[in-house]
Amino acid sequence: MEATAILQPVLVMALLTTAMMVWMYATRIPAMQVAGIQPNDARDHGALETLPAWARWPADNYNHLFEQPTLFYAVCLAIAVAGHVDATHVACAWVYTAARIAHSLVQATVNVIMLRFAIFMLSWLALAVLVVREALAVF
Repeated sequence: MEATAILQPVLVMALLTTAMMVWMYATRIPAMQVAGIQPNDARDHGALETLPAWARWPADNYNHLFEQPTLFYAVCLAIAVAGHVDATHVACAWVYTAARIAHSLVQATVNVIMLRFAIFMLSWLALAVLVVREALAVF
């Protein structure tokens, strides 16, 4: 299987991060204007906590996209470089990516915690399969 097959979900994750950055600023800036928060006031995160939830949730999700997904990127790149790309790795990468898209949509809109947690666990399981399978291949 071509190494690029596992890079496609990696790039979709990067596009998700880009989309969430746009969403974050598209909601945060108008909310700051309505709340009378000046840009320099945002140096203190407490000022941003006064924003309505609909303006905070996309920003929270954007931050989350720089946590666990960094491991996803590293593992997928390791799989591609080592030449270990197979159908199971690619399927897990797509499951991870789809789950993270769903997680982002839930967190940035309705933010139902138990639903978010269930989706997060699905993504985590797909990532765990990627990590364990590649560790077994390397060691």
